[in-house]
Amino acid sequence: MTNLDVDPEEIVCEADSRVDAELLTPRDVPLGGQRAMTVRRTMPQRQRSLIGAWCFLDHYGPDRVSSSGGMRVARHPHTGLATVSLLFTGVISHRDSVGTEALVRPGEVNLMIGGRGISHQEFSTPETTYLHGVQLWYALPDATRNMAPAFEHYEPPVVTRDGASMRVYIGSLAGSHSPVETYTPPLLAAEINLAAGAQLELDLDPGFEYGVLLDTGDLSLNGSDVPLHHLAYLPTGQRSLVLSSGAESARLILIGGEPLNEQIVMWWNFIGRSHEDIVAYREAWQAEIGESSTAEPTNGAYDDGAPWPRFGPYPEGQPDPLPAPAMPTVQLRPRGGSGR
Repeated sequence: MTNLDVDPEEIVCEADSRVDAELLTPRDVPLGGQRAMTVRRTMPQRQRSLIGAWCFLDHYGPDRVSSSGGMRVARHPHTGLATVSLLFTGVISHRDSVGTEALVRPGEVNLMIGGRGISHQEFSTPETTYLHGVQLWYALPDATRNMAPAFEHYEPPVVTRDGASMRVYIGSLAGSHSPVETYTPPLLAAEINLAAGAQLELDLDPGFEYGVLLDTGDLSLNGSDVPLHHLAYLPTGQRSLVLSSGAESARLILIGGEPLNEQIVMWWNFIGRSHEDIVAYREAWQAEIGESSTAEPTNGAYDDGAPWPRFGPYPEGQPDPLPAPAMPTVQLRPRGGSGR
């Protein structure tokens, strides 16, 4: 999925001494086009831009595809990050520049490592009537952000306990471990379904920050209500949490990770370490899709060693790629370390 915001901010979250959850309110963002599919975005925002290395969270549906148009996101680029696609209802078809053609269905995860550069497209399948799911990104650390792009698909087992069923897509939780390699400091992404009136206590890693996104139903986190579609943030230092459902069952996504503790620049679909990084990525993308007069490198590689084309090759006969928006008129500033 592409980020159509042209000026997202980036700040590394730092630990604080608060125990109460900090609530992040979603905002509606159209993905573009005449029949724009609208998503609820809880990260990034000014209040908090990162949870661990997680830097982007879109939540959508359940939407009737005949009304929303479904997901129709043409080919677009990524650098320095990984995308994670999770579904509750519907099916999405994925195609990328490393040759992957894959479907993601409910109960499965698609993980795409952008690394030094990748491009991909995502379309809901023709048989999908309702579409409902979550799209997340995390920032790659400096040590791996220029790695070769990659793709992985995983279907985790269901773990049941105390009136809850859980799927651990990334990381470890409640004795379940995902084998998915993230190439980043430890992360967690899990789906939890609570029966009506259930209470679940989970052990946490005190070195992690955590976020709880409520998808459906009634939920309290450590005794405090979480509004529907909001993201509740917990700082490092927490050793457990208690999730309780009310009269209705509840479904939530639990994310977490060690604080990234690196300065990053995040703009459109790129993550770099400087304004100049972003400019170079944009120019490369525009040149590769024929929207720029910039010539390809004469030695077949960019200055940072990435091969030409950075975001390809790509099969012919696919929908036209998305051009990058214009760069902002101000210098993009690295953020992180001591910020949120």
